[in-house]
Amino acid sequence: MKLLIVAVGTRMPEWVSAGYDDYAKRMPREASIELLEVKAEPRTTGKTVPAMMAAEAARIEAALPERCHRVILDERGLELTTRKLAERFERWLADGQDVAFIIGGPDGLDPALKATAHDTVRLSGLTLPHALVRPLLAEALYRAWSLTRNHPYHRE
Repeated sequence: MKLLIVAVGTRMPEWVSAGYDDYAKRMPREASIELLEVKAEPRTTGKTVPAMMAAEAARIEAALPERCHRVILDERGLELTTRKLAERFERWLADGQDVAFIIGGPDGLDPALKATAHDTVRLSGLTLPHALVRPLLAEALYRAWSLTRNHPYHRE
């Protein structure tokens, strides 16, 4: 199984890359994390917000594998505890299918793309900058994996 983080936006600040890379390299081979960056639609072209979101959705669709379990990250999604995420992690691992976590751009995700989701989750009740979601999600996935393996990283 591969965990894909599909995120709109490129050229993130160094702290974003460093945080993401730190947790991604900790993941075991059977549950590796791969970041797929998708170019954001320029906000200076005069296009409407729905048109920009549709263009980004098309790029996301092109980046996704043909078959994968789609998890949309959205502020209105289900908020999971670490334990609940670990339980889902175990199911995903047992299924053997790649899991794609999809992070939208500044305006969010196109409604048609959201409709293709198998799951919609949120990382926090707080509004987070999109760049912060990458390392935060990578850490949450590492923590969930560590919990499934009784690794001492997670403590309760």
